[in-house]
Amino acid sequence: MAAIFVRFETPKELADKIYKAVELARDTGKIRKGSNEVTKIVERGEAAFVVMAEDVSPPEILAHMPLLCEEKSVPYGYVPEKLNLGLSAGIKKGTASIAITEPGKAAELLKEISAEIEKLRK
Repeated sequence: MAAIFVRFETPKELADKIYKAVELARDTGKIRKGSNEVTKIVERGEAAFVVMAEDVSPPEILAHMPLLCEEKSVPYGYVPEKLNLGLSAGIKKGTASIAITEPGKAAELLKEISAEIEKLRK
């Protein structure tokens, strides 16, 4: 059963690409971690891409995020585990969400991911 904020099913290959994009952006661009921080970044229009973990508890933490991203025209995607998302973001614990503010070398990969997500949402 998917969490209330999950709007589409993310295939494993796509989730793996998202983790990779987060790592690339972490190393060559800029990312922000944590739901409060991500919410602020999206509201200010500074997010290039938002990633949310599906195993967040309670799910209400991210209930507002897809709507906010859609309202601000920010592409977003899901990954199955907050621990792996945290590790990809360079921290040793899980994080519910991250925002990529400067993609760096992940720019091309993010375009590809966004295109795949567009297809899933239709």
